[in-house]
Amino acid sequence: MISQFKNIFLFILLSFFFPTSVLARNLVIKSLGHSSFLIKSPEKSILINPFKAIDCASNLKEPKEDNVDFILASSRLLDEGYNPKDKLMFVEPGTYQFDDILLNGISVPHDRVDGRRFGMATVWTWEQNNLKIVHMGGAAGEIDINSQIILSRPDILFISIGGGKKSYDGEEASKIVKILNPNVVIPVHFARGKQINKECDFSNADLFIDNMKNFKVKYVGKDFQIKPKKIDQNVIYIFSD
Repeated sequence: MISQFKNIFLFILLSFFFPTSVLARNLVIKSLGHSSFLIKSPEKSILINPFKAIDCASNLKEPKEDNVDFILASSRLLDEGYNPKDKLMFVEPGTYQFDDILLNGISVPHDRVDGRRFGMATVWTWEQNNLKIVHMGGAAGEIDINSQIILSRPDILFISIGGGKKSYDGEEASKIVKILNPNVVIPVHFARGKQINKECDFSNADLFIDNMKNFKVKYVGKDFQIKPKKIDQNVIYIFSD
């Protein structure tokens, strides 16, 4: 009985000095190539932008939908919304609730001509493991003031930087970052290193980094863990594919 009281007292003491948000385990981010990521917290596993291995993703391994709670996709294009097993996938703009996660999808042009060429992309924002996340992997157009308010000050921002027909270039992406003011930036849609993939029209990350003088750059592997209450400030994470 005394032992039980000690355990209860210890639990209350830890809860008081270390709130649940502090005790929460790390957020795990795994790069799957292109603009696809697996984002895992203790409660949820979310797959972002699964792709079919064609065109500029032809040399990449297709992400698997197994053991994920749901998919978030920028559009139904095969390079960011490939879902052959018909897993639960959110792709249309709007507000959705999945258990304790509130998803907010905002429509943004997929090109620089107001979507007249490639249609509209859905930018997603949600909170996971006490971190606000924004994924702009499919966006290439301007975001209006209302969208800026909803997307502002994320802990983690995924954004395209390599240019081309359906992605921001480095200068455009840097302007979006300065508007949204994230803690951490994770670039997508760019050529790794100095080698330019001839199948795509992406450049490397140099132009983006040159326009982000106030940010540090950290090169990480395919997997990286972020502590909810010890997240870096003004850092760009470059994942390897």
